[in-house]
Amino acid sequence: MSTTPTRQDFDHYMTPNYAPQQIIPVRGEGSRLWDQQGREYIDFAGGIAVNSLGHCHPVLVNALKEQGEKLWHLSNIYTNEPALKLAKKLVERTFADKVYLCSSGGEANEAALKLARRYAVDHYGEKKDKIISFNQSFHGRTLFTVSVGGQPKYSQGFGPVPGGILHAEFNDLESVRALMGDDTCAVMVEPMQGEGGILPATPEFLKGLRELCDQHNALLVFDEVQTGVGRCGTLYAYERYGVTPDILTSAKSLGGGFPVGAMLSIDKVAKSLAFGTHGSTYGGNALGSAIALAALEFIDTPDVLEGVQKRHDLFREHLETINRKHGVFKEIRGMGLLIGAQMSDAYEGRAKDILPLAIEEGLMALIAGPNVLRMAPSLVIPEADIAEGMARLERAIERLVASA
Repeated sequence: MSTTPTRQDFDHYMTPNYAPQQIIPVRGEGSRLWDQQGREYIDFAGGIAVNSLGHCHPVLVNALKEQGEKLWHLSNIYTNEPALKLAKKLVERTFADKVYLCSSGGEANEAALKLARRYAVDHYGEKKDKIISFNQSFHGRTLFTVSVGGQPKYSQGFGPVPGGILHAEFNDLESVRALMGDDTCAVMVEPMQGEGGILPATPEFLKGLRELCDQHNALLVFDEVQTGVGRCGTLYAYERYGVTPDILTSAKSLGGGFPVGAMLSIDKVAKSLAFGTHGSTYGGNALGSAIALAALEFIDTPDVLEGVQKRHDLFREHLETINRKHGVFKEIRGMGLLIGAQMSDAYEGRAKDILPLAIEEGLMALIAGPNVLRMAPSLVIPEADIAEGMARLERAIERLVASA
């Protein structure tokens, strides 16, 4: 006889590396969710920028059903039609010539970092191995990617970490220049830092990185795991800046909720990922590729991409209205539907306190560090859901202010 799982089952059966909220959602439709008790929530979290079309979007459900009745998985001993169609679409719509498919953003970044070093060895020798990243950056949870990420807390306690990794200051070109040399093989950067606080790069910074990489024969790697696939109002954020990387990583919104990742690269670099150098058992499986292709084709339209900016403006207007009443935010920032509200000095470090209050009011939101409230909703969230979600957020903030 089956029993209904409870939140206490998490503490009993699961490793304690997460601390989920006390509710358990069981059903979703669009930008709304319902928990085990049937209570409704508006979703401003989007699965951490993953649910690009909300929950159970018919385009994705249909792709899942159709492909699910044909072919799920083969392994990379064979190729399959959905993977080839997805790769072709990504190449046609971006700077890239080649695509490597995997199952997550961390895997895509791991592949990008390995490719950057392999390319340097192939063309310049083993001494060209330094990778420059940025303080407060986040690139995944593998040992390599947490080491490249600029948040030491994620790599502490895991023994010796990979060497040859340097960290500069985000949006500070001179700090990069001081570290660059002929031994630099790559610079990895998020066009907008996500976990680091929803901080967009300046155009001058990214253009300067491109110039420094060209001067030192280093590769420029854009981590667009969180900013890509319409999240910033263009298919990828690099288009907003007019700066083209050599390698780009993508995941999250790419699968619309299904685990999919991709690494895109120019041809001369991709050649270094030769037969046998890297792989992924599930990467490019037919089921995931079909769903990602459906998401990509739906998002890559003027209606959706232009709608992202319109919704951004609505979010900003609502947040500014709330702030005029309550004074809880110092700055509201971000691009497209990746929005951060930095807490004011009086509420320093209290962004996390908003989340359980918001849940009680029927709203799901996120944080980006202890001091930034983060929102990454569906790219097609209805305007009515934005308005109602903001009303619920304001009630949560009123409770925060009252408790101060």
